[in-house]
Amino acid sequence: MFKAVLPGSFDPATLGHINIIERASSLFDALIVIVAENRQKRYLFSAEERLAMMRELTRPWGNVSVVLWDSLIVDYMKQEGIPVLVRGVRGVDDFSYEFELSMMNKSLYPHIETLFMVTDPKYFVLRSSSIKELASFHGDVSAMVPGLVSDALKAKFGEKAADVSP
Repeated sequence: MFKAVLPGSFDPATLGHINIIERASSLFDALIVIVAENRQKRYLFSAEERLAMMRELTRPWGNVSVVLWDSLIVDYMKQEGIPVLVRGVRGVDDFSYEFELSMMNKSLYPHIETLFMVTDPKYFVLRSSSIKELASFHGDVSAMVPGLVSDALKAKFGEKAADVSP
């Protein structure tokens, strides 16, 4: 069975993430989405919330599973014997960062191969940090994230007062 991993914080998951997952799932027998827990990052959603959302969002693909991991991604890959790491890139800045990271990963685990998947153009501007900021001001993010995530963002930031009927 040919497996790959797709790691990310998914805080929150965007339609761009889902697009990469859908496309990558068609290339591999099994795709493991890793919800990364980085102790140095501050997240809007807890690890358990992100894990539950990703499990629900990936339900349509039978060959996709979701795990939570709080260590180096290459350690998970070594442990499970998975040779391919999938990374989505939106542009040159993403590629530059991901390329450097792939070189570090390769030095830690020489058997790893990184597959860069260019985002679908309609998701080019989707960035989780921007979506969180927009949602914090009660902006409409429904065209950027799955409905489940939109609802979770509304719950985190509270409904806009104008949306409440008297």
